[in-house]
Parts: sequence; C-alpha cells; structure tokens
Amino acid sequence: MAINLEKKLEKGQRINLEKSDGSKLTEFCVGVNWGAIEYKAEESSGFLGLGKKTVTKTIDVDLDLSCVLIDGNNKLYDHIYSPLYKPDFLRRYGLPQGKLDTNDRALHHSGDDLEGDKGGDDGLDNEIITVDLSKINDNVSQIFFFLNNVGREDFSQIPYAKIRMYEGTPTRVKEVFASYNVSAESQYSGKRAIVMGKLYKRDGVWKFHAIGDPTKDANLCETIGRILKSYL
Repeated sequence: MAINLEKKLEKGQRINLEKSDGSKLTEFCVGVNWGAIEYKAEESSGFLGLGKKTVTKTIDVDLDLSCVLIDGNNKLYDHIYSPLYKPDFLRRYGLPQGKLDTNDRALHHSGDDLEGDKGGDDGLDNEIITVDLSKINDNVSQIFFFLNNVGREDFSQIPYAKIRMYEGTPTRVKEVFASYNVSAESQYSGKRAIVMGKLYKRDGVWKFHAIGDPTKDANLCETIGRILKSYL
C-alpha cells in the first residue's frame, strides 16, 4: 500500500499511542477523505447540435468507513457501520443492523457520505469515527477499522482515499498521528475493500497495528467475515 507517513508509520508496524510530547493518546479521530471519479467527455453543442464541446463528468463514489470491536474470546462484541444497509441483507450474513454509536458510546460515526469530493481534494474528511479509549468496555481487546466501496469501482479507479488518525474533533484537527494515502494505482485493480488497521490492548495498554490490506470483498459483510476468520 502507498503510505503517506506522519510518524514514520509503515504497513505492518505496531506502535504505541503516544503524542509528540510523550503523553498517551486516548481521544482521537479516524477519518477518511476521498474523491469522486471525474472524466472528460464530448457533448453535442451549437446549432442543431452539430458542434462538439468537452465537459467534465462525475461518478459519485460511496465509500463506507466502519469498525468492529472484538472481545477477549475473539467474538464480535460491538460494531459501527452504516444504518443504510438493509436488515434482510445483513441477516443473510448473521450480522445486526448498522448503527453510528457503540453501546458504551466510546466510538461514534459522523454518518454516510455518498458522493466523495468533487472538483478536487477539499482537505476535509468525508467520514469520521471518533474514539475515546477511556470509555471502551473492559471486555474489548481489539478494534478493527476497514473501508468498503458500495459501488462497483475498485480502488485503482478512485483518484485518492486518504485515511488518517488525529487528535482533535471532526471539525478541528489538532495533531495528525498517522495517515495512509491510497493512490489510484494498478495494484488496487479489483480491490474494493481495505482492512486499514486495528487498535489492540496489550497488558492493559492500547496500541495500534497498521494492516493496510486491500481485498476483493464485494461488501462489508465479507470484510467482517474475513477479519473474524483471518485477522484475530
């Protein structure tokens, strides 16, 4: 994965959650900013449509930032993903209805963005999950963050998808802790999901593992199944 380093964070690396002054990072945001697909096309113009003009057209990109919380027995404990997923669809995979808050209110999702940035990168995150580690239930040992494309495009077609962890609020970035920049490259051809990383608890202390694995999962349910089968 192409990674834009903030604190020399690399794929596969495990790091302590510490701020630049050495204090523990307990409240932070995980945000994703991505672009819609823009392309040039010719349209008829002028008298009787005999002329041609070049216009910019846009394809909306609907990415979903989600997370699952795993307990000490490697069982699904809680979750955050879009409430827009149909209950019948989720039940086929044995998953509950989507929601924007964990039961303990330690994690909160800002809500769905169905389009992506148009006209270039606006520098703002399209979807954000806020995290307060001090409120997380003691039974939780791992928290996985992942990204799915609801549409048919793969990540080689999406101009950019920037994923970052930062101290601050959804509207004010105080200090970026780590970030990945998923570029539109051929290595992502056919890949419609990314297992981004996980928070995990070791001896009572939370740490972060940067995973960064792109997958061919067709939907969120397949990604959750993959995490439960292969990443615990």
